Amino acid sequence: MGSRSEDEVKCRNPYAYLDRTDFSSEKYKIEVRGLPKHYGFGEFRKLLNDKLELQSSKVKPPKKGSEWLYVCFRSAECRDKAISVINGLSWKGSKLTAQMAKPAPDPLIKRKIEDEDRNYKKRKDGEGYEAIPPMQRVKQSTTPFWNVSYPEQLKLKQKKMEGVLKTLGQEILKGNANLADWLASRREKYSGLPCELLPILSASEIEGYRNKCEFTIGKAEKDDQTIIGFRLSSYAAGSTAVGPIDDLCHIPENMKRAAKIFEEFVRNSKFTVFDPIHNSGYWKQLTVRTSKLGHLMLIIGIDRQDLSEGDVIELKKSILEFFEKGKGAEANVTSLYFQTIERKGIGGEGGGSLEHLSGMKYIEESLMDMTFRVSPDAFFQINTLGAEVLYKAAIDLASPDTNTAILDVCCGTGTIGLCFSKYCGEVLGMETVSSAVEDAKENAKKNGVKNCEFFVGKAEDLLTTVVQRTSMPDIIAVVDPPRAGLHQRAILSLRKTKQLKKLVYVSCGPEAAIKNFVDFARPASKHYVGEPLVPVKAVAVDMFPHTKHCELVVYLERLSSV
Repeated sequence: MGSRSEDEVKCRNPYAYLDRTDFSSEKYKIEVRGLPKHYGFGEFRKLLNDKLELQSSKVKPPKKGSEWLYVCFRSAECRDKAISVINGLSWKGSKLTAQMAKPAPDPLIKRKIEDEDRNYKKRKDGEGYEAIPPMQRVKQSTTPFWNVSYPEQLKLKQKKMEGVLKTLGQEILKGNANLADWLASRREKYSGLPCELLPILSASEIEGYRNKCEFTIGKAEKDDQTIIGFRLSSYAAGSTAVGPIDDLCHIPENMKRAAKIFEEFVRNSKFTVFDPIHNSGYWKQLTVRTSKLGHLMLIIGIDRQDLSEGDVIELKKSILEFFEKGKGAEANVTSLYFQTIERKGIGGEGGGSLEHLSGMKYIEESLMDMTFRVSPDAFFQINTLGAEVLYKAAIDLASPDTNTAILDVCCGTGTIGLCFSKYCGEVLGMETVSSAVEDAKENAKKNGVKNCEFFVGKAEDLLTTVVQRTSMPDIIAVVDPPRAGLHQRAILSLRKTKQLKKLVYVSCGPEAAIKNFVDFARPASKHYVGEPLVPVKAVAVDMFPHTKHCELVVYLERLSSV
């Protein structure tokens, strides 16, 4: 075998990324040792940045029980200053040491080398090597239950939710030993569960249900063909290849068609596809949103790189002409956006911009006999028919009346609150995304709903003020947070709201939400003001057929009420 070319050597160098101009936290990393056995991770970050003023860009959480961790900086100067200041520093009775740390290898290149060496050994040993076809791998990664009958899928998900609730009961007991007798009686009544689990619910349509997808614009695994689809695996797992979406059962046909039509445009473009290994190229992402009303929104994302303003103007003009006069007109796009997606710079912050090119600035969707406006960056449940089942389940669990105020926490475009509005006295919604709140207000007007108000801001900052606005004797909180769950300050504010006797928690990641449920159930104290809220009833809703994901709606009440 001949010697490798310079490019081949570079492609096999897991540290080549350090020579690029874009910022990486691995470039200026130190290792801090001698940490005390008991300390708070946040407390250590405050020591670095507030007290010592060392301007770290990232502190990597240590492994449990570890007496060392990594800290990253934005420059060699900041790194060297940190080593000088930390070395010999006494903190919580321990003497700290600091030294330069070796950067981590690029996980993709490292995996690639390992795979190449392993496959070479297989061929050498006569074992042979056959790759799984890309379409099959896309199915396995996006719809792992694609070949499992739907009744069996529901059984598996109900079983999984039973396991989540059993774990929840164990964790609640750890957080509040006073609940031992109460929990024991519940477990006896509900077959080991801390609350009643109703039969799993699902929508009537289980295929083509996704109303939003974020597709990667990339290259096929073998022939270097441009593909708009899903990554075959993660960067860390060793692949940047993209697989096709043609045979995926959860994506609607008009979305597939739009992606395929734009794929042809990208293939004929003079601009190259973004390459995450070398951080080069431009075409990066296509986001598609559809609705039952026939609306279709495209958000075309590029990595601007070194494009001049003239290049960007030319690119936007060609996109517009393609969808208005060219083959793109066949996609029937009703809303077209152009997005620049910028990587993190030296300051560690990413950025970008979103520009409306043509059509409406939003799409409209029909849900529970109401019409909702959805802006490009607003949250809306990705399964519209599933959302109707989900919200109906939440309303049934909460059982509000005209004397009830609904606190719609993390309200998005106001869908849950507006669906509740006809069953309660008033709705007060909170959301951090300002465009979503504008959508919520417009949605209330569009549907003639007059008992809803929506506010921009973090729930933990707004709750106390918003609660003071209601004159209703009873408050029910409806919480639909991101996968990571509610901020603890929001939980503390909800707990100390005396009028609040009931809470409905909609969780798209039930395992991750367990900590929230434990905090709601902790014993009353100076920190956790107010009586505990404990789970009373739960129901799983399959919003994501053919995948392993499932929503769980948990209804909680004050302990004295159950």
